[in-house]
Order: sequence, then structure tokens, then C-alpha cells
Amino acid sequence: MTPLPDRYCPTDGVRIPGASLAWCCPSCHGPLDLDFAPTPAPLKSLTGRVNSLWRYAETLPLAAPTVSLGEGRTPLAPLTDEISAKLDYLMPTLSFKDRGAVLLAELALRAEPRRVVADSSGNAGTSVAAYCARGRLPCTVYVPLGTATKKLEQIEAHGARVEVVDGGREAAAAAARRAADAPDTFYASHVYNPYFLHGTKTYVHELWEDLGGRLPDVLVLPVGNGTLLLGAALAIAELYGAGLLDRRPALWAVQAAAVAPLAEAFAQGADDLTGTTAVSPTLAEGIAIPRPPRARQILRAVRDSGGTFLTVTEDQIRHAQLDLASRGLFVESTGVACWAAVREGALAGKSAVVPLCGAGLKSGLARA
Repeated sequence: MTPLPDRYCPTDGVRIPGASLAWCCPSCHGPLDLDFAPTPAPLKSLTGRVNSLWRYAETLPLAAPTVSLGEGRTPLAPLTDEISAKLDYLMPTLSFKDRGAVLLAELALRAEPRRVVADSSGNAGTSVAAYCARGRLPCTVYVPLGTATKKLEQIEAHGARVEVVDGGREAAAAAARRAADAPDTFYASHVYNPYFLHGTKTYVHELWEDLGGRLPDVLVLPVGNGTLLLGAALAIAELYGAGLLDRRPALWAVQAAAVAPLAEAFAQGADDLTGTTAVSPTLAEGIAIPRPPRARQILRAVRDSGGTFLTVTEDQIRHAQLDLASRGLFVESTGVACWAAVREGALAGKSAVVPLCGAGLKSGLARA
């Protein structure tokens, strides 16, 4: 078996051996990155490969998957002449989080822990639970109070233990981190573990292939913890560095106006979060993250791409969900945020792709 690449702290450079169960930097306690710089395969060489995200094997830090459910290769559907939607809710667990969760489960299998723990507002926990079930790995998922009942049922159906934490998303994450410090425990964190980002980057590799070796002018991406955006940035760097792209798209990050710490920091020209952000209830619960641990990386990725931040109101989210449903696409309220941000002309003629990240069946129709 190929040795696992080292992880390292992007803040202070501390290195962690690839096989270690350590989940954060021992010095600053921040998230880790992966010492892995792949070269993607040329477009023509992809013909005839497996029809899942594993067709991009050269770009993935793990090979020979044993827990795959056929994730990836989701379709594109036009919404306007300039904007297409990538239907990432058509995944095995009905959300884009399967892209990263499959790599976390594969990594956990190699570590052979006594148990796996995760934290989530619903979708990431469901994905981790499903892939742990596939790999026969015992799993506990910490979720905040108020998590959608349908998501809890889905997690439990996969055999995972659900721990409901009295508090919000940050309280659930803190409880999972405490559990992760126990011996022989694998923390399947979609925020701290860089393998998750190397799974989500396949979103862009698929776009690049389906668009014939190019990308649109703009990638519009939802941002809470930023795992899809940071994965997209990784893929763009890989493709551009290999000479497989002649230009890099701008990254437009979307947050709910009710919880928009990154949008506020960006507007102020800051390199990191600027302080305590006002937090209100939002329909976009999956991106309602007041203090994302990878804030500096997210802000830098958006700026380096020539992109920007957009925010959407609760009314915009409701209207966007109904609009997509009227087009035959029933998407959960968090998953419509990007369409809400650009459907009324914000792109000014630029070509763009928006992700539809989670199925509407997971939480139902947003109500006033």
C-alpha cells in the first residue's frame, strides 16, 4: 500500500505523519493541509474510466477504494443561457458531502481505529455515517439541537449513534473535538481533515471534463466552513499548474446575510475574521458557521481568484427554492443559496455554474 502523505499546519508549518490519528496542529490547534501536489491526467486519457469521482485517480491521495458507492459524476442542467447548475444532490446520500466523506472513510479504514466520530448540522454526518457503514466502522455523529428530523433519521438508519448537543453548530463541533481526543479515535472532520478537501475538489475536475477542458468565468459556491470552495481552489491550481487550463475562474462565495462573518471580513479588507459576528436564525443552516476554522484560507482563495462575496436574505432563499422547484429541481434551503445570489442578474453576462448541494427531501420546503 502506498504510504500516506504527511499533513502539515498551514499556519506554523508543524508536520504530522500520514498515519497519525492527530486531527489538528498540536501547536496552534488549527486545521491541517496535505503535503500532496498531484498532476491531473489529460482530458483524452479519461475516456473509458470508472464513472465516479475515482476516475481522477491521479489527483486523489488514496487509491483502490473499498467503500465507494459510485459517488460523483453528477449532471449539469442549464438554468439560463449563462448559468448552469451542477446537481450534486444526486449523490448516494443526497448531498455533495459524499465527495469528501468517501475519502475520510477510506482513510479511517487504513488507521483501524476503535471508533469514528464526526460533527455536522446534518449532511456531512449523514455522509460519514453512510460510508462508515459501508466500511463496517463504528461511528458517532454529534449534531446541534434543532437538526432536521429527516437528517437525524438518515444518520441513524446507517447505524451511526447520534449525540444531540444542547447548543448550535459550534457546540456540536466542540463536543466532537473532545471525543476525538480519546485514544484510538478517528475524527472524520470535514473541516480539519484535508482529505475531505481533496474529495470535494472533484466537483471542479468533473466540471472541467464535462465542459471539454475549460471552466466557466465564475464558480459560485456556498461558504460556511468553506470545504467546497477550498476544494475548488485546489482543483483549479492543479489543472492550471498542469497546463490544462488557460485561465482561472473567479470564485464567488455566498453566505446567508444572517450569518456572514467571512463576507464582513472580506468587505473590510481583512485577512481573517474581524470579531464577533451577529448571528440570526437562517434557513441556510448548513452554512451558518460563525467562526470557520479555515477563514484565512477561504478569504485568500477568493481574493487570489479575483472573486467576491455575496450574501442572501431569507426571502431570497425561499424564492430561489420555489423557483428551482418550478423548474423540476427540489433542493434544500442551504443548497439554493448560490442560485438565490445570482438568479436576478448579478453575473452581468458572465458564464457561471452553481452547485445544488442537497436534496429538498432532507429538510422540506422553507416556510416563512
